[in-house]
Amino acid sequence: MTKNRELVHPYIPNSVPEVTNEMLKEIGAKSVEDLLKGIPKRLRFKRSLNLPEPFLVEMELRNHVEEILSKNKTCKDYLSFLGAGCWQHYVPAVVDEIIHRAEFLTAYAGNTYSDLGKWQAFFEFQSMMGELLEMDVVSLPTFDWGTAVAFAIRMSSRMTGRNEVLVPKIISPERLSIFQNFCQSKRAPNNIDINLVDYDSKTGSIDLDDLKKKISSKTAAVYIENPSYLGIIESNGEEISNLAHNNGSEFIVGIDPISLGILNPPAEYGADIVCGNIQPLGLHLNFGGGVGGFIASRDESKYVSEYPLHLVSIAKTEDKKGFGFGFCSFDQTLYITREKGKDFTGTTVALWTIASAVYLSLMGPEGLRQIGETIIQKSHYAAQTLSKIDNLEIIFSPNFFKEFVVNFDETGKKVDEINKKLLTKKIIGGKNIANEFPNFGNSALYCITEMHSKKDIDRLAAALEEVLK
Repeated sequence: MTKNRELVHPYIPNSVPEVTNEMLKEIGAKSVEDLLKGIPKRLRFKRSLNLPEPFLVEMELRNHVEEILSKNKTCKDYLSFLGAGCWQHYVPAVVDEIIHRAEFLTAYAGNTYSDLGKWQAFFEFQSMMGELLEMDVVSLPTFDWGTAVAFAIRMSSRMTGRNEVLVPKIISPERLSIFQNFCQSKRAPNNIDINLVDYDSKTGSIDLDDLKKKISSKTAAVYIENPSYLGIIESNGEEISNLAHNNGSEFIVGIDPISLGILNPPAEYGADIVCGNIQPLGLHLNFGGGVGGFIASRDESKYVSEYPLHLVSIAKTEDKKGFGFGFCSFDQTLYITREKGKDFTGTTVALWTIASAVYLSLMGPEGLRQIGETIIQKSHYAAQTLSKIDNLEIIFSPNFFKEFVVNFDETGKKVDEINKKLLTKKIIGGKNIANEFPNFGNSALYCITEMHSKKDIDRLAAALEEVLK
């Protein structure tokens, strides 16, 4: 009798049969199936979903979901050396405490008169990032690093009237695919060609000779990353900047912001636009996110007028006794221009913006310097320790930050095989990059942050020695 009873979820009023029938009658449909007639049968899911019977007791539902989630192995359970764009950094407890406040957690899309605290937090984020980057204008973050760079590339193309961008061959394939999507196929109108620049085989830095050969009157921008996807610190930033500017091209630099505690900001070696990922600044891993990509530039109209993202500014109130915060240049976003917008952007990462603002305010310049020093010391200790293991080779050392490439060619074992054995020891090994960069052979990208202790690194080394026997 219970099985045949029609279940109505108390939180979905429209699930009541009488209400559903009334709605269908109002629009002239006999059943919900009538609403789906426009979907071709070949696209229909032809079987029932593999779902359990409905749970009528909240406690039972919770137990069921927790049982499923327990299959996940997190960095709390395992020692992880994964990075490659989403890194394990420490998130101070106060960050979570503040972003879980109701006025932030539930403030989705209000305006300058209803979400006052949120707007000020946005402004503070931009201000602190501006100090860190030594740039005047910083956008609110968009979806991710790749999207931010893709916007910057399109901004450069519009400013220069050119349709080519040069990017390093050593780049995240995922980021490169985002660029390709935004720049469109060669058959599309106003497409932007993406040409790859080679690297120095010893240092991993941009090959300046190859860059000089490929830069041309069609080049809208030269894009580099510092540190690179493989953790390499680019030492030729100023020379690359001069090459770009002498060619009338924009110079775009992608960065890991937590590295700026010890590395010079790109503005000091001539960057016009800086992009990056806010994930290291107070964001948990969250199984691959949260992430968020920002754009920064000088306060010049040719740049500011091309931003497709939100910018928050400050102004005095009408009575001159206080300050208010709100969007500036809002009329150039697609929220106003709609289909005529320069680029598409929608709901993005406002809550993560506030988390990063809290993190930056907590750390300050001295805190970021200490974290940067800690990371570079620990990562170099790890590379030196692993290099002592028979048949292992560290590629491109010693100029790297946080991440480095370990080659296993001489071990006779594949990275996947090694990582599988490390998992049995509750260790998550480095990312297998053999398919991404076949010319590096059987290699993995290892990541070390302030979260790793000397004991953790020594444990990894001991485990690798045992696995490779």
